[in-house]
Amino acid sequence: MVRRWFWVAVFFGSSCGVVFSADWPQFRGPGGQGISPAKGLPIQWDAKKGIAWKTELPGPGASSPVLFGERIFLTCYSGYNVPGRPVGRPEDLRRHLVCLDRKTGRILWDKAVAAKLPEQERIRDEHGYASSTPAVDGERVYCFFGKSGVLAFDHTGQQLWQADVGDRVHSWGSAASPVLVGDDVIVNASVESETLYALDKKSGQIRWKVSGIREAWNTPVVVRNTAGKDELIVAIQGQLLSFDPSTGQRFWNCDTDIRWYMVPSVVASEGIVYALGGRSGTAALAVKTAGRGDVTRTHRLWTSSKGSNVSSPVYHDKHLYFVSDSHGIAYCVEAPTGKVVYEERLPRAGQFYASALLADGKIYYLTRTGRVYVVAAQPKFELLATNDFNDPSLFHATPVAAEGRLFIRSDKYLYCVAKE
Repeated sequence: MVRRWFWVAVFFGSSCGVVFSADWPQFRGPGGQGISPAKGLPIQWDAKKGIAWKTELPGPGASSPVLFGERIFLTCYSGYNVPGRPVGRPEDLRRHLVCLDRKTGRILWDKAVAAKLPEQERIRDEHGYASSTPAVDGERVYCFFGKSGVLAFDHTGQQLWQADVGDRVHSWGSAASPVLVGDDVIVNASVESETLYALDKKSGQIRWKVSGIREAWNTPVVVRNTAGKDELIVAIQGQLLSFDPSTGQRFWNCDTDIRWYMVPSVVASEGIVYALGGRSGTAALAVKTAGRGDVTRTHRLWTSSKGSNVSSPVYHDKHLYFVSDSHGIAYCVEAPTGKVVYEERLPRAGQFYASALLADGKIYYLTRTGRVYVVAAQPKFELLATNDFNDPSLFHATPVAAEGRLFIRSDKYLYCVAKE
């Protein structure tokens, strides 16, 4: 039962409808923009100070937690290729959907699912086999486990359905997260079948599918266009694509001039889509929505050589904020023009695979080694704090903010960080 205090409508400009202010139902939150309305968030903490609770997890994973009511859901894996342990046998590979109590971090239940074999023998950079963040609504939790399929569970851990979306594997693993749009679950199965799927939330049956989704590890985003209609945006190698989320009909395509695979998810505001990607050459662009056909000449507003190959940006007050995944440089860019306002190297920064989180006037950047940089969300660079968990495992998941707390997972623990 949803408590009365949840009934607060929150809108983020993209067409996510009504959500609850204390919930975080999918990757990067409502609308997939990486923006939280949470206030009173912690700025400074360490391994001993500011940790409300931490819970050891059944296994590693790069997926982020999602929040619904008093529960937290996240995925992990065990049994095979777990960092720091013997390799094990593929037959022992299990994906886990774990449910935790939000107040205490206590594990309420753990549902383990056997893998469909053969699986990828090795995943590069220890990303592992649980990189896709689940999505949750009032009835079900939806998980994407690569070639093992899309699975739906009820809130007690009972599996309701499973849908196959392809059987290919890749050395980088599978990473795009499911998105809920109306009565559908949208899944980018680029790795598994180069296909974008819409599955019925109740049954898992295919509502529509679109082929040609190449080299795309990003999570699709629904955007309200300049004409007041919804568009489903996904980035593939060389192009941004826009679809009708209810039918899969393509609205438009735009050349990106980015030669690499596409990992960061797009962000949007006022009918303009902003995308990052690639390691050299063109690495960012802005595109106006509500087009038809090839809009490269008519709707592409600017391109830039400044971007990120892995982590996604945030949009705030007509500026884009992001951090380079491999160079440790934080950027602020004018959204209307693409002009770089600042580029500042963060001290002792390593790699960043987690996406940026914007909350309470601050941007949180998390490195793979667990260092969190807190930067003021303003065009003048100001580093407010640097924090470290002193956790030797890897941090690939994007942080979550809700009700004055941060939820950050490593390969070993889920942390709840709060002001003391």
